[in-house]
Amino acid sequence: MIQGKAAGQAESKMENTAETAQGPLAGLRVLELGQLIAGPFCAQLFGDMGADVIKVEAPGQGDPMRTWGRTGYPLLWSVCARNKRCITANLREKEGQDIVRQLVRQADFVIENFRPGTMEKWGLGYEDLKKENPGIIMIRISGYGQTGPYSKRPGYASVGEAMGGVRYLMGEPDRKPSRAGISLGDTLAGTFATVGALAALHHREKTGEGQVVDAAIYESILAITESLVPEYTVENFTRERSGSYLPAIAPSNIYDGSDGMVIIAANQNTVFARLCDAMGRPELKDDPRYATHVARGENQEELDALINDWTRTRTIDEVEAVMIEHAVPVGKVYRARDMLDDPHFAARDALVDLASERWGTIKMQNVFPKLSATPGSVRWSGPETLGAHTEQVLTELLDLTPEQIGKLRNSGIV
Repeated sequence: MIQGKAAGQAESKMENTAETAQGPLAGLRVLELGQLIAGPFCAQLFGDMGADVIKVEAPGQGDPMRTWGRTGYPLLWSVCARNKRCITANLREKEGQDIVRQLVRQADFVIENFRPGTMEKWGLGYEDLKKENPGIIMIRISGYGQTGPYSKRPGYASVGEAMGGVRYLMGEPDRKPSRAGISLGDTLAGTFATVGALAALHHREKTGEGQVVDAAIYESILAITESLVPEYTVENFTRERSGSYLPAIAPSNIYDGSDGMVIIAANQNTVFARLCDAMGRPELKDDPRYATHVARGENQEELDALINDWTRTRTIDEVEAVMIEHAVPVGKVYRARDMLDDPHFAARDALVDLASERWGTIKMQNVFPKLSATPGSVRWSGPETLGAHTEQVLTELLDLTPEQIGKLRNSGIV
C-alpha cells in the first residue's frame, strides 16, 4: 500500500498529533481540497477515524464555512474542520499547484468537490495526480457526477435533493415541498463517497492501484429512495407528500401530548396489540377496521385521531412510560436541549466537549459509528486561524525552510 507518512507535532496545545492519533484509519493521509459541506464532511469522517487530514484553503479567503451561520456564530466550522490541519495554497497559481502535487506524493486520498473540470484546468486532475502517486485515490464529489450532460452544471445540495426525488416527498400535501433543516444531500454524498473510498482502498491493498471515486449529490439522494422508481415503473404509482406519516403504515405518526409531541410506531400486528393494551382499549385489537396491517392502512386517519385523543390528555413522559412498559416503540421529538439532558446520550458519549480557540469549549456530536477495538475520536475542534498549520505541514512534509515559506506568503501563494 502507498501510505502517507505520519505528521509531526500540532501547533495548538489542544491538538493531538497524527503520530499519536488512534482509530482504524490512523496512518492514512487525506488531502482535502473541498469547501462548504460535501467534501469537508467526507474528510471529517476520515479524520474522526484517525486519518491525518490536511485541509487546503485559499489564502486570504478560506472555506466559506468559517463565516456561515447565525450572525456572529459560525459554529458549523468547528464541526466540519475538527481533527484537521489547515493550510493555505493558491490553486490558481503554478506554485500553489506544485505544493499540492508534492503533498499528493505522501497522501492516500485527495478529496475535491469543485465543479467538474476545475481540477483539470488547474493541472490537478486524476491523470495528473496519479503521475505523482499511482496509488492515489481521488474522491470527487459534485452535484451531478463527473460524466453526463449535466456534469458541468453547478449543483448544490438543494438541487440534488430535488433531482434525486426526496424534496418532492417532504412536507404537507397541500403546499410546496419542504426541506430538511440540514444539508442532507451534502452529508449523504460525503458519506457515500467515504464508503466508495474505503472500497477503493481495499482494491489498492490487493493491487497497488488507485482510482477515482465519483460521488454525485443527486445519486446519493436517489440511493435512499427505497422503492420509489419500481413503484412507478411496475405499478404506475407515484408517491406523494404525506406530512408526518407514511401512507398505509399505521399507526406510525407524531401525536400530541399535553406538553409536547411524541412518536409512536406500532404498525406491526403484535405491536399494535400491545398499543391497544397500553391505551386501555384491548377491544381495538379485534376491531375489523384495525385488526390487520392493510385494514389499519385503509383507516389510518381515524386511527391516528383515536390515538391522538388518548395521548393529548397525558404528558409525553406519561405516554412514554406506559409505552415502554408495554414494549411499544415510542420517542419524544427531540431538540438540542433534550439531547443534553438525556441519560442515553450521556451513557453512549453521543456528545463530546472540546476545547475551542474561539468559544472556550464547544459541545458537538461525537464520532459515529462506534468501533469496539479501534474507536475513532474527536481530538480537536477546527482551528480559527486561516492557514494555522501551513508552516508545520510545509516544513515537515515538503522540507521547506522558513525563508522559502516566507517568500510563498509574500507572493500570495500560501
